[in-house]
Amino acid sequence: MPYNPDMTHITLVLPFGLPPAALARDLLRAMRMPALATLLARSSTATHHTSDDFAPALPHETWLARQYGLAHDAQHSPALAQAARQSCGLPAAEGTWFRLQPVHFHVARDHLVLTDTRLLEIPDDQSRALFAEVFPLFEELGMQLAYGSAHSWFVRADNWSDLQTSTADAACGHNITIWLPKGDAARDWRRLQNEVQMTWHDGAVNRQREQNGQPRINALWLSGATPQASQTNAGNQTLTPYSHISQPHDWLIGLAPAVPGAAAALLNAAPSAGLAYVDTLSQPALAGDWADWLLRMQTCESLWFAPLLAALKGGQLDRLQLVLSHNTKLTELIITRQSLRKFWRAPSLSGLTI
Repeated sequence: MPYNPDMTHITLVLPFGLPPAALARDLLRAMRMPALATLLARSSTATHHTSDDFAPALPHETWLARQYGLAHDAQHSPALAQAARQSCGLPAAEGTWFRLQPVHFHVARDHLVLTDTRLLEIPDDQSRALFAEVFPLFEELGMQLAYGSAHSWFVRADNWSDLQTSTADAACGHNITIWLPKGDAARDWRRLQNEVQMTWHDGAVNRQREQNGQPRINALWLSGATPQASQTNAGNQTLTPYSHISQPHDWLIGLAPAVPGAAAALLNAAPSAGLAYVDTLSQPALAGDWADWLLRMQTCESLWFAPLLAALKGGQLDRLQLVLSHNTKLTELIITRQSLRKFWRAPSLSGLTI
């Protein structure tokens, strides 16, 4: 169904809104979410997608990349470096750019694991200090390094365009060996990574973080290569399919007018095509904290699902698209004012098990 500018449409993307199959029965039994149960049961269409366990991006990341016209395939993380630059207020730039994220690797039994970047809480002054320390390493190699934000830096590496990289969230919590860059330039990247790690090892920032009980910043994560040829238009600006974005996160910041607050605020903006990106479940899901996941899902019921259902019933919203995922699966559901009339479909959360 194409968007009609005279109608109000909202897409709600909820990463990790699907429970893992092994725990689904127990988690659904503990959930008290009548609004979500009604929305799931009364959807007019449902589309399901499955990805590989070792895919370079999580299903919702690939889905968002598709909406924004960003290149993506089964071997590469979505080409979001230019979009992330744009969200950081950096000007368009020629060449192949990658995104760099300051991260923490922690030691498991016999391998290294990437810590969830949401837990790092890197203030701007620390990030800038770390950036300044490694800037000469990139400069010596003739590579252009740019600071975007505390969690997003960028490097131009035209000769590395073949590198197969993965997103930080796809690799989070796993043995990083599987998700490290692969390709002809992988050895060059590993060599540079080692130099970065040695530079930061005993630096002032990490000493301070250690004293504060915070994880050390001991590595960089490379992803999101955007070659010049794959930029989406003449102005090098990312396509903007949404008129408003509620709770913009990461590279979505600045790509459309931001709407603070939850469903009520987005509904008041009466978007012709509104996007709500609710990234409240990723942290507990990636950590395997399912008690916290349940609490946050209940919060989504009151802040999002119940108001959106009421808006559909009351005529304030014409069409709702739910995009729910976990680490290998994604489901898209369309609910309209007309489909809500299917009263014979009893509310059920079974739609969360695909």
